[in-house]
Amino acid sequence: MAACQFHPEKSGAAGLAILKNFLEATDLSAVSPMEIAANPAETRLAKRIIACLDVRSNDNGDLVVTKGDQYDVREAHGEVRNLGKPVELARRYYEEGADEITFLNITGFRDFPMKDQPMLEVLQRTSEQVFVPLTIGGGIRGFTDSTGKHYSALDVAAEYFRSGADKISIGSDAVLIAEEYLKSGQKTGASSIEQISAVYGNQAVVISVDPRRVYVKSPADTPRHTIKTRFPGPNGEEYCWYQCTIKGGREGREVDALELATSCEALGAGEILLNCIDKDGTNSGFDLELINQVRSAVSIPVIASSGAGKVEHFSEVFEATGAEAALAAGIFHRQEVPISAVKAHLRSKGIETR
Repeated sequence: MAACQFHPEKSGAAGLAILKNFLEATDLSAVSPMEIAANPAETRLAKRIIACLDVRSNDNGDLVVTKGDQYDVREAHGEVRNLGKPVELARRYYEEGADEITFLNITGFRDFPMKDQPMLEVLQRTSEQVFVPLTIGGGIRGFTDSTGKHYSALDVAAEYFRSGADKISIGSDAVLIAEEYLKSGQKTGASSIEQISAVYGNQAVVISVDPRRVYVKSPADTPRHTIKTRFPGPNGEEYCWYQCTIKGGREGREVDALELATSCEALGAGEILLNCIDKDGTNSGFDLELINQVRSAVSIPVIASSGAGKVEHFSEVFEATGAEAALAAGIFHRQEVPISAVKAHLRSKGIETR
C-alpha cells in the first residue's frame, strides 16, 4: 500500500497531471503481486532534472548567480562572474521544465544565516513564482551571533523552511559530522542531520558531497574505499579513492565519499547531491565511476552533479548508473543546453522524465 500527500498550491500543471493519472489508472486490486513484479513499468520512477544556482554577493553587495571553473567565480579582471538574478533565473528554469531548483548560498555571511535577509527574500519571492521543490544550502549549522545568542542548526533550517524552502542541503558540516560518527559508530541526536530530519523528515535533508580523486597504485596503499578506474592517474596509477573536502574544496579530509554517504544516510539524510571537483566546469560528462560507487552503497536517492556539457551526458548518466536525478548549472545559465532540450533528448532515448 502506498499513500501520498497532495499540495495543489505547489504543483500546478504537473500536479494536475499526476492527479489525472491517479483517477484514470488501471485498477490493480485484482492483479497479483507476481504480475505487478513482472511489469516494472507500473512502478518506474521518472528521472529528475535539477537546475542549480550558486548565489553570492558581488563587490557591490548585490546577490547574483555565478559559476566558476574549479570553484573560482571571478572573471579575469577580478569581478564576480554575474550570470543573472536568482529569482529571475529560477522562474525561467521552472518555466523551461526544471523538476527542482537548488540554491547554494556561497556568500560569506555578515553575521549568521538568520540575519541574511537578502537570501531569505530570494527564497520567499521564488516560492511565490516557482512551484517545484526548492533546496537551499549554505551555512546550515549552529551559530552564535555577535550578541552571544546561540542558534542551533535546526533554528537556521527552520528559518529557511519558513521562507519557502522544501529541502536544505548540508555540505562541509556533514563531513565533520560523519567523521565523528565514524569514530564512535553511535548516533547522538545532536548533529544537524539528526535534528533536522527528526523534525522535518529525512526527505528534507540533502547532503552535498564535494570529493576529488586521489590516485594510488594499489588498494593496499590507503584505508579508504578505492575503485579500479578506467582513467589512470598521472603516474599510471590504476586505482583511486574520492577524498571529501570542506570549505569550498579548499581543504581535504581523511574520509571518502562512500563513507560520508553511508554515514549520513544512517544519521537520517534523505538524499545525496554528489559533486566531483575533478569534473566541475569541464563539460566532459559526469563521473560515472564515482556515482556508481556511491549509488551501490546507499538506498536513498543520488543526484549526479558536475561535468554536464551536452544533452547526451544526461542520458549517459541515467543509462550507466542508478542515479535518480541529474543537476547542472553553468550550461543552463549560459543557455548552452536548454532544459527542454535535455528532456526531449531523454524522451527520445526512452528515459522517463517528469
